Amino acid sequence: MPRHIAIVEDEDGVRENYQQALEREGYTISTYKNRAEAQEAFNNQLPDLAILDIRLGNERDGGFTLCRFLRAKSDRLPIIFLSGLGKDMERVSGMRLGAIDYMLKGTTTLDFLPVRVSALFHYLDVFSKPTNNDNSLVRGQLTLYVDRMEITWDNTPIHFTLTEFMMIQALVKRPGNPKSNDQLMQAANTYVSDNAVVATISRIRRKFKEVDPTFDCIQTVYGMGYRWVKSI
Repeated sequence: MPRHIAIVEDEDGVRENYQQALEREGYTISTYKNRAEAQEAFNNQLPDLAILDIRLGNERDGGFTLCRFLRAKSDRLPIIFLSGLGKDMERVSGMRLGAIDYMLKGTTTLDFLPVRVSALFHYLDVFSKPTNNDNSLVRGQLTLYVDRMEITWDNTPIHFTLTEFMMIQALVKRPGNPKSNDQLMQAANTYVSDNAVVATISRIRRKFKEVDPTFDCIQTVYGMGYRWVKSI
């Protein structure tokens, strides 16, 4: 069955170009011109991927609002922002809300967009395939279930977005070994600013601390990145 992609974009010509470019690759596309229209549709059924503009009609942050809505319905739905807003502030905000990628309209061609989407789906497929190896990683109080993409801390489930999960997995695979921002982005199959990586790590720490205020296993290695260490 073809993957179902939702595009939320208020400019008619741009929306149609995205739709045609992705339909040529065999995807099923639903398009929406504003947040309210998209939100009504998502209440009935979620797509396999959502591509969101940020400014939607009179709503300056309509895409951000819609991202929050989608994240409340699913921790696993891949969300991409495709926007003309290229400042770090917008990129960081998008990643904080749980997007897996942030692309710019000015540099994302109609040839590149389908390739990026295809690479994302391929990565997710490979990532979710069961393996013959042990499908869980245990690091002290943490248990990471690879196949189910779930994490527990002292047997308490914690809900992470796909990007957050992938970064945690990259850190816990080799405790003590620093991972640079670039390595964490590569592990999460996303390409954003360093500030967005910092924001994602901050959000991960906060979620752990919500269930264990003493959590201190993600250590900042200044000039290098981050590493997973044993809790002191």
